Amino acid sequence: MVRGEAGIGKSALLHHAREQAAAAGFRVEACTGVEAETPFAFAGLHQLCAPLLDGMSALPEPQESALSVAFGLRGGAAPDYFLVGLATLNLLTEAAEERPLLCLIDDAQWLDHASAQVLAFVARRISAERIALLFARREVGEDQIDVFIDLAPEFRLTGLDENDARMLLSEGVHTPLEDDIRDRILAEARGNPLALLELPRSATGWAGGFELPDALSVPRRIEETFRQRSEGLAPDAQMLLLLAAADPTGDADLLWRAVEQLGMRRTDAEPAEASDLLEIGARVQFRHPLVRSAVYRAARPPDRRRAHGALALATDPDVDPDRRTWHRAQSAQGTDEETAQELERSAARTLARGGAAAAAVFLQRAAELTPEPAGRARRALEAAHAKHDAGAFVEAQELATMASTGPLDALQRARIALLRARLAFHRAEGVDAPGMLLDAAETLAPLDASLSRETYLHALDAAMIIGGAGEKRGAADVARAALAAPAPPGPPLPADDLLDGLIVTFTEGYAAGAPAMHRALEAFRARGFDGEAVGQMGSRRWMWLATRSAAGLYDADVGRELAIRNVRLARELGALTTLPGALAALAGVLVLSGELARAGEVAAEGAAITQATGAIPQPFGQLILAAWCGREAETLRLHALRTQGSAAPTDGAAVATAHYALAVLHNGLGNYSAAVAAAVRARQTDEISNSSITMPELVEAAVRAGDRTLAESALAELCMRAEASGTGWALGLAERSRALVSADAAAAEGHYREALDRLRSSGMSGHLARTHLVFGEWLRREGRRQDARAQLRTAHDSLAAMGAQAFAARAARELRATGENPRKRSVQPASSLTAHELQVARLVATGATSREVGAQLFLSPRTIEAHLRSIFRKLGITSRRQLKDLLPG
Repeated sequence: MVRGEAGIGKSALLHHAREQAAAAGFRVEACTGVEAETPFAFAGLHQLCAPLLDGMSALPEPQESALSVAFGLRGGAAPDYFLVGLATLNLLTEAAEERPLLCLIDDAQWLDHASAQVLAFVARRISAERIALLFARREVGEDQIDVFIDLAPEFRLTGLDENDARMLLSEGVHTPLEDDIRDRILAEARGNPLALLELPRSATGWAGGFELPDALSVPRRIEETFRQRSEGLAPDAQMLLLLAAADPTGDADLLWRAVEQLGMRRTDAEPAEASDLLEIGARVQFRHPLVRSAVYRAARPPDRRRAHGALALATDPDVDPDRRTWHRAQSAQGTDEETAQELERSAARTLARGGAAAAAVFLQRAAELTPEPAGRARRALEAAHAKHDAGAFVEAQELATMASTGPLDALQRARIALLRARLAFHRAEGVDAPGMLLDAAETLAPLDASLSRETYLHALDAAMIIGGAGEKRGAADVARAALAAPAPPGPPLPADDLLDGLIVTFTEGYAAGAPAMHRALEAFRARGFDGEAVGQMGSRRWMWLATRSAAGLYDADVGRELAIRNVRLARELGALTTLPGALAALAGVLVLSGELARAGEVAAEGAAITQATGAIPQPFGQLILAAWCGREAETLRLHALRTQGSAAPTDGAAVATAHYALAVLHNGLGNYSAAVAAAVRARQTDEISNSSITMPELVEAAVRAGDRTLAESALAELCMRAEASGTGWALGLAERSRALVSADAAAAEGHYREALDRLRSSGMSGHLARTHLVFGEWLRREGRRQDARAQLRTAHDSLAAMGAQAFAARAARELRATGENPRKRSVQPASSLTAHELQVARLVATGATSREVGAQLFLSPRTIEAHLRSIFRKLGITSRRQLKDLLPG
């Protein structure tokens, strides 16, 4: 990534790279961002990939389909940006098989949003491929979203030093310059090469060096010189320059057709070319992008409209209807309902290709052209929702304000309220979001029952995630209000059942809500992914909430199944925006079941995808995993990140998860007072999954810390939940906790043995191993050393094998206290592999090809092969068959 101001030499470096790479045998493809192209989704990406599209047939069908839809080559459902990214990665990889490939992306600051996201993703996933990407871009303003942030390595271009600047000025200016003018140019240019070449060509402003100084930046000063040079041309030559500036495609044939539309001649281009401002060959190229902006900015509005009108007439409506519509919209003066309707149709086509940001631009312009106030408000509202979906929250708020001027009907007003509530939810803290969502849900109730119910569910979820303290509305408040939710307009969908179950849980209590929650989870399990359940109350959107609810109900089987299916569906759809969250949920489920190695693989994949997509990290799976593994420094670091600035008496989900992890860590390390403090904080949450899984941690910590009152209080809550849940996991934890609290030896032993039976049948091997540990500790204190050894030996071996090192060390200490040294665990072959390598190895061991593994992990086959070479070297093997023997399944 080469960064720097306009004219500093970025394009020159890219040109040098092109020449060097071509000489070295590289294939070179390029694209250039154009400011006027930003409304067109995937325009920059299509420019880069167009010469490579013959290779699309080698892509897996979902990837080929996604790329074809994105480029408008076929119709279909809007693809996820990052499935398009994987398709692009593999398309480039295929092209690089013959010879290395260099991709040059100039003026990346002007790429359309979709292209920028895809290319940033591709850049971060490049590994073993014979591909180099070289970006050049200007510095980003504070109000711009930088999708290329942390794209390394980065090189910032600065100005030439004084000696080199003088040399360039002397070589570039062939007429004598007075010393004071020369010094003034050097001072103004500040080492900018383009400024050094262009400022001396300004016709005015340097008279004797006595003119008044101005405050223009160097790029603006250069742009001003280009403006002055263009204004010195004949009117028809100026109009030809404006036509070229208004058309971002650089299509020379289109330019000549537009020239004919205005009754001009091709010879009018000669003065413009002679001025060295542009060159017209097979394509139209400006000397520098600043020429384009200078010409366009300087043009009078009537001339701009005339130029766009000519370009609209010159654009084939069958080949490029959206660009024709855009030019027509820019040529309109005042309002124009017919053009506004065309823009709306263009927005629909763009949205179908996955271009939410581009669709919002079309809709916004449609609103501006709409003569009738109600229609203007409607289109502004649709544009606002499109901006929200594209992540442009500030612009969405501005368009919502525009729409609110109305007139609006009741449903439209409710949708504005809903949009503002969703925007509040995305803000830092978002403390007012639950209440705003609740108000929107109440307003929507008589207008759109399905959307109202979804908004009530969103409000409940927001209350659990954010927490309920002070001005916030907690989950119980939202649930009481949600009792007024309308009935489903048709047969209840799984999310309808989940809403009803949560309402009962928070209004009548856990025990009363458990049957309804079980029914909701079974609904998700039975048909959470069928075609009927993907509408407004679609199950996929709420699958992560259902997975968390399963943990709150101690339903290990359903929680695991939903988590796995959610990840699988996200992979199949290429939904990398939602996959990291699904992977974090799956990692948490795997940790709770004691599968720490697999949880590490899943968490590592989620972290890698988050980095590749530039999304906000979701380290919940990593945090819980670090705690169970006893990695103190990592747990404390991640805990600090999640709890920074939180002092609310009722915590949200993120903070409660962090405190739960800290309680597990300190229980493993034997720091029981610290574990009590963390567990008490984790318990104070409306989020039922965290409050449920924290309860046994609190009982164990309180017993060991000598706080019997707190232990008995937590035990009573845990036993109530276990009886209501009825699952083996819940009943096993309750029995173990009864044993820890019990003062009667016979009763305690019975509870421990019952706990082992329950947890063994539930498949929760992590808690099973920890039950062997606390049972062994109790037996040793009872003086039954031989019996204690058997339990502690099992605990140590199990905990060490799964990677729960702090708990394993605790078991080892207890075992030594009985007079027996723990067995040293033999080193497993796979222990030398990273979590990511282990994941690749497991998938390959199932018989999957490199292409299949790459498609699942959003990597190219070549990267998978590189991982395999490293895996084979570390394991001392040479074939996939040997890998299957080492890592079955």
